[in-house]
Amino acid sequence: MMKMKPLSAEERGQLETAIGHVFADKQWLDRALTHASTGTAKNANYERLEFLGDRVLGLCVAELLFTTFRAAEEGELSVRLNQLVSAESCAIVADELELHRFIRTGADVKKLTGKRMLNVRADVVESLIAALYLDGGLEVARAFILRYWQGRAEKPDAARRDAKTELQEWAHAKFGTTPSYRVDDRSGPDHDPRFTVTVEIPGVAPETGTDRSKRAAEQVAATKLLEREGIWPKSQD
Repeated sequence: MMKMKPLSAEERGQLETAIGHVFADKQWLDRALTHASTGTAKNANYERLEFLGDRVLGLCVAELLFTTFRAAEEGELSVRLNQLVSAESCAIVADELELHRFIRTGADVKKLTGKRMLNVRADVVESLIAALYLDGGLEVARAFILRYWQGRAEKPDAARRDAKTELQEWAHAKFGTTPSYRVDDRSGPDHDPRFTVTVEIPGVAPETGTDRSKRAAEQVAATKLLEREGIWPKSQD
C-alpha cells in the first residue's frame, strides 16, 4: 500500500485557519483529504470518514432548520434539508475552502475537472466534518457547519423541492403524462462511476444529466429541464 506524504505545516496552518479548528490529532486531517485512488490502505483514506460526516452534517443541519423555521412543517423542513446536504451544496463549500489545493488523489482522478470533480469535493467536505467531530467533538463540528451552512439555510431558494418530484407534477398537470428516464451511458472507474441519463416528456425537448449515480443523474436532468422551461429560476451557484 502507498503511504501518502502528510500536509506540510504551512498547508495545515492555512487549512486550519479556514476551518476554524486546530487539530490535536493531525492524522484526522490528512486522512480526510486522501482519496482512495491514491492506493493507500482503507484506514488511511476518507471513505469511512465520509460515511460518518454525512450523518453529522445531516444532524446539525436538521437541528439548524428545526430551530430557525419554527413554523415550518415536516415536508418543508425535509425539502430544505435535502437541498442543503446535497453534493452540490457540499462542493460549493469545498470551493470556498479551496480544498482542491489540499486533496490528495491518484492520477486518474486528478485528470477530472469541473462537474466530474464535484462529488470528490463534496465527499471531502463530509470527511472533513467527520474529522472535526472525531478530533474535537460535536460542538466543533457544529460550529464549522453553522459557519458555512447557516447563511445558505436562510436563502429564499433554500426550500426548492426535489427536481424529479417537481417535474413529475408539472408533466402531469400540463401534459397528463409521466417523465421517463433512460440511462445512456455508464463510465468511469468503480470508485467514481459516471451515469448519463436522459429525461423525456412527450411534446417537450429532452434533457440530459450526468452524475455518479443513476438517481443523481436523473435529478440533474430534471433540474435542467425545469430551468429551461422556466419552471425554476436558474441556479446562481
